Amino acid sequence: MEIPYRHTEKIKINQHTKDPDRKRMDAFRVAVLVLPDAPRKPHWERLAYADVLKARFQRCRRRDKHACQLLTDLPNAAGTRAILQTVKPDASNFELLCSARKIAAELRAQDPTAVLLHIAGFDRPTASRLTETLTAAILAAVCPMPSYKSKTDKPAALKRIEVYGLEQPVDLAQVLAESIGNHLARWLSALPANDLTPAHYRAFVTKLAAAEGWKMDFLDTRALARRKAGAFLAVAQASPVNDAGIVHLRYRPAARGGQRLALVGKGICFDTGGVNIKPARYMNGMHEDMQGSAVALGTLLALSRLGIEHPVDCWLALAQNHIGSKAYKPNDVVTASNGTTIEVIHTDAEGRMVLADTLALACKEKPRLLIDYATLTGACIYSLSSRYSGVFSNRDALHATLTTAGRESGERVWPFPLDKDFDEDLKSTLADTKQCTLDGEADHILAARFLNRFVDDDINWVHVDLAASNRKGGLGHIPTDTTGFGVRYTLNLLLQQGALEQSWN
Repeated sequence: MEIPYRHTEKIKINQHTKDPDRKRMDAFRVAVLVLPDAPRKPHWERLAYADVLKARFQRCRRRDKHACQLLTDLPNAAGTRAILQTVKPDASNFELLCSARKIAAELRAQDPTAVLLHIAGFDRPTASRLTETLTAAILAAVCPMPSYKSKTDKPAALKRIEVYGLEQPVDLAQVLAESIGNHLARWLSALPANDLTPAHYRAFVTKLAAAEGWKMDFLDTRALARRKAGAFLAVAQASPVNDAGIVHLRYRPAARGGQRLALVGKGICFDTGGVNIKPARYMNGMHEDMQGSAVALGTLLALSRLGIEHPVDCWLALAQNHIGSKAYKPNDVVTASNGTTIEVIHTDAEGRMVLADTLALACKEKPRLLIDYATLTGACIYSLSSRYSGVFSNRDALHATLTTAGRESGERVWPFPLDKDFDEDLKSTLADTKQCTLDGEADHILAARFLNRFVDDDINWVHVDLAASNRKGGLGHIPTDTTGFGVRYTLNLLLQQGALEQSWN
């Protein structure tokens, strides 16, 4: 299995503090031109072919006063395709990313080897935001995704992005790292389950770890049995192939010190629902039930590329939820690795089972911050749609920071309560806790309360229920239904919001 992001890494991005003239514009097949939503004479004067573009855009505005995009060919020998976009300077980052996705889609349809990007008429912070969002969208649009067609599409021709009109160059290191991490997450999640079995997944991660210089351990079912990880093993026990286990990756910066971060991902490579089997409508697409692990892995890759000065442990819970005579059943009682006994209620709530032991193992490393990602509950989608993801934390004081990271990154989240009285619904007469209920009421909150049992009280914890992991037509700057949601969000949470350095108590 190939490492997929090599194509994106080869795209060169050059930044210029001058405006392009006609001669420069004539050298490109495609040019993206971005102006304020009410462009004035000084803004138009900065554009090559300003007279042509202004006249055509004003005609467009006369037909539709809300028009914000003009697609036109310039009167030059190259027939340069001009994509002129106006944006409101106070638009949210999510709105900018959505606009950028539409621009990138038009650019991808033209499939140029190079694109000119001219940003004119904005203050420095807004110009930086536009450069970042457009770069992110263009890179997301040209990332190759898995294809099994007999006649595969050619990879995008793009090799160069030339950015003009900036007061000073923009630091795009985080955007580039996030793009690579997001692409990895999307690419893995799109693979069919017969290609991405736990064994194949592990082999791929082994190759990736060697390429990136990470240390790797794998806890197979025997090792997990020694650790009494009964919750994980219950889910894996029906698999006809003994390939389930937990991958533990370690990134260590050159300089010692820094607060330790742990990333945990649910990696159910296919989910039948188990004994409580899913109907066809809900089983379709369950090859993507491993997206939490892909997001954790993509985030580790992005942080590694940025050379973050904090040690990072990444835990991937890899298994399949099979049907069979050995499958775990409702009313079984199992014991997790931290000694908690669990009464099984519904075998399709397998994600919280594999995460329980994985979280408990991750806590033994004593991270300052632990973030887990999982396509965990339909209840979270019912609550938020697939536009947002849900977040939970054992530190109420962090809710504002979590929300801010979503707003600034454009990967929006909403915090849910984690009050202790929700535990009343999980009381069992046989065990320490039920795994879930059959009522379905607030299952996303009950799932988080269940997981909270396996996180030490002195560890700061964030649980991300990935309701926005798949959205038809894409989300924000991402053009594919599979969104890779969480990589961009986490980078903002850590690097812009300083979540590792905050006092959460």
